[in-house]
Amino acid sequence: MAHSTATAAHGQSVWDGGTSPMGASYGKLMMWFFLLSDAFTFSGLLITYGLVRSSHPAFEGLVESFTFSTEYWPIPEKVFEAVPFLHGYSLPLVFVGIMTFILIMSSVTMVLAVEAGHRMDRQAVEKWMLWTLVGGIAFLGCQAWEWTHFIVGTDSPTLVKDFVNGQWITKEVTGASLTINQYGPQPFADFFFFITGFHGFHVFSGVMFNFLIYYNTVTGVYERRGHYEMVEKVGLYWHFVDLVWVFVFTFFYLV
Repeated sequence: MAHSTATAAHGQSVWDGGTSPMGASYGKLMMWFFLLSDAFTFSGLLITYGLVRSSHPAFEGLVESFTFSTEYWPIPEKVFEAVPFLHGYSLPLVFVGIMTFILIMSSVTMVLAVEAGHRMDRQAVEKWMLWTLVGGIAFLGCQAWEWTHFIVGTDSPTLVKDFVNGQWITKEVTGASLTINQYGPQPFADFFFFITGFHGFHVFSGVMFNFLIYYNTVTGVYERRGHYEMVEKVGLYWHFVDLVWVFVFTFFYLV
């Protein structure tokens, strides 16, 4: 009796791989392993960001009187307060909030695509995957604009010191790059470019995967296979990308 319970349906011992762990397929299990390793990478980056930020003084005056300084860590709501087509208006974190809403809604449409796949509803999978693609592309477009605005800078340049020809000089700086930063300490710009860029690369990769899934759905590949498991596997990746953005949003824009 004990021997029979430890044996898979095909007569192979569970210890020899006769049964899938937790009923998950090989593909989904490998996706979970990949996402776990990727979570460690993002965790290391965000923890490092937090440690570096804690080593710099925070501005303790009134937000309204805040001016960018290389001495104080910048206040996110003063850095990210611009919205396209509304130049001159101070709308703290509004545009970043719109980006976050778009990405979260794309996760909702992905859930609906996976659910439709379980029902073998090809047309519904096509529809929701298309909306997921639109959301991902819209997020990337928003991030491109945000990077451009961050690099170009504000209308008010900041005085910073720069080491040129063996001596320190004071000059006006607008915007940020990997070598100089209008908004505050240089690590702020470095981490912003690296972490948001790394996440943006994940979103771009997800868009490519989603397009492949959408194409295979339209051409009937999964219908001929008899299942839509690939939609579910790519959906796991897309949900992970959305979840990571919640942490990036919290670290960079709220804290």
